Amino acid sequence: MAARKTQGRNEKKSEKRTKEKEVCITVGKRKRAVARAVIKRGKGVVKINSTPVEMIKNRYVRLRVKEPIILAGDIAKRYDIEVNVKGGGIFGQADAARIAISRALVEMEPELKPVFLEFDRNLIVFDPRRTEPHKPSRSSRGPRAGKQQSYR
Repeated sequence: MAARKTQGRNEKKSEKRTKEKEVCITVGKRKRAVARAVIKRGKGVVKINSTPVEMIKNRYVRLRVKEPIILAGDIAKRYDIEVNVKGGGIFGQADAARIAISRALVEMEPELKPVFLEFDRNLIVFDPRRTEPHKPSRSSRGPRAGKQQSYR
């Protein structure tokens, strides 16, 4: 009796593992923006915050987000990608979404990784640069601004 119960549990675990490969969740970050991409088999629909990529008004942002899709070519048309982005500015969000999409595509199709790395390493690798914090007593002037000195 106990053997049957454990056997059923093992079968459920194996089913769960196969389902995990069908859907993949990845994260992309840029400055203060965080993007989470969910990729699954589909017809090639890419949405950012429930809006199709083609509906993004700023064309530079649209092109920036579509870069990994264009590089992947027909492979990207096999998957539906849903991206949710929060925080940061417009271009920070675009770069975060771009990283999340490219990581999701690499997760599903590992042969894309060298293509993305050759085009732009920042498609997959996180950019660690941050702004320097303002120093005390002169916070309105920034981290490095000092009083100009006159010698005459």
